[in-house]
Amino acid sequence: MKHQNKVLFEALELPCGVVLKNRIAKSAMSDSLGDGTGHPTVEQNRLYQRWAKGGLALSIVGEVQPTSGYAEKPGNLVLNSASDLSKFRELAHHGGENGVLLCLQLGHAGALAYAPISNPKGPSALDLEGLQCEAMTLDEIAQVPVDFAETARLAQQAGFGGVQIHAAHGFLLSQFLSPLFNKRMDQYGGTIANRMRLLLETIDTVRAAVGPRFLIAVKINASDQLEGGLQEADALKVITALDQTSVDLIDISGGTYFPGAKSASDSAGHGPYFVEFAKLARAVSTKPLMLTGGFKSRTQAEAVVGSGVVDVVGLARALALEPALPNLWAADQMPEPVFPRFQSAPEGGITAWYTMRLTEIGADAETSVATELDQAIEAYDARDAVRTDIWKRYFA
Repeated sequence: MKHQNKVLFEALELPCGVVLKNRIAKSAMSDSLGDGTGHPTVEQNRLYQRWAKGGLALSIVGEVQPTSGYAEKPGNLVLNSASDLSKFRELAHHGGENGVLLCLQLGHAGALAYAPISNPKGPSALDLEGLQCEAMTLDEIAQVPVDFAETARLAQQAGFGGVQIHAAHGFLLSQFLSPLFNKRMDQYGGTIANRMRLLLETIDTVRAAVGPRFLIAVKINASDQLEGGLQEADALKVITALDQTSVDLIDISGGTYFPGAKSASDSAGHGPYFVEFAKLARAVSTKPLMLTGGFKSRTQAEAVVGSGVVDVVGLARALALEPALPNLWAADQMPEPVFPRFQSAPEGGITAWYTMRLTEIGADAETSVATELDQAIEAYDARDAVRTDIWKRYFA
């Protein structure tokens, strides 16, 4: 029997004039497939090509750094004036096949920058177990929008369809929004109006660099899910402010990579995580909304889009299990991908497993038999060690 609900496969025009062919996005993940010098690899090109051929409308490359100083991992991409733009053009070409809008997520890990290759800095100095950083100066803060805008301009030049400004998951712009990270007493700290100042300045600077017809999305937390962190009331004030900017799509997520914090995506829940917040966001914003986190079936995705709560669903781990899932859904096949279950996974272990799964897909080497968790973690750590050495030599 044919599936009658086709809401996921309706087109959507964004404020910038770009049209998404359907409502399914590959949300940003740190695939860690850069070569250690900040450039894409053959495997990364193939991974995004497979997602493109799989029927997505929007695909976002996670954690692309404007500079080498504050990377989240040594497999991150780095795009600036010193980069080989031809290698990024190749990624844009392959990942943008089949009518997909391929975007780069503009990242800066701030206080959570990978210490072996960085000098972590955030809104305020921190000296906590597992997390130490210096406070950024006003000059360093002022440089952030400039660097993001330059990377966005180069992304446009290389043929990407847009950028996403990363203000979620505990990275730099999220840190500025969070009173747990941001203890500043100047114009960038205190009230939420001040804590969102850097995000709004970054949006304006990026828009000035790329013009009105280039997609700019923002990823924001509904909540940090940490005591003393960003809470829903302040997050809604940020959404309200974003409604007055030139952004084209607001991607709602949540949680943080703060050491010891439980990831929302590692929970045992069976549905999307932040639907209730999305309903509140819909009431204060006319911008197209995307919801990322916890979608495990076609029925869940259809229900949220069909209700009008959001316009786009962001899939991550589901597409790591089956890169052609949108095509399968369109053909009324595989309504629910089979998610592996992990017992007693160490912190970061499940992320490592999914990251190595992406590596297998990029090499056309995935199998129906799940790799053992310990084996995936070992391979993940070994690759990080190799690329850390490459990173240090290349960016020295």
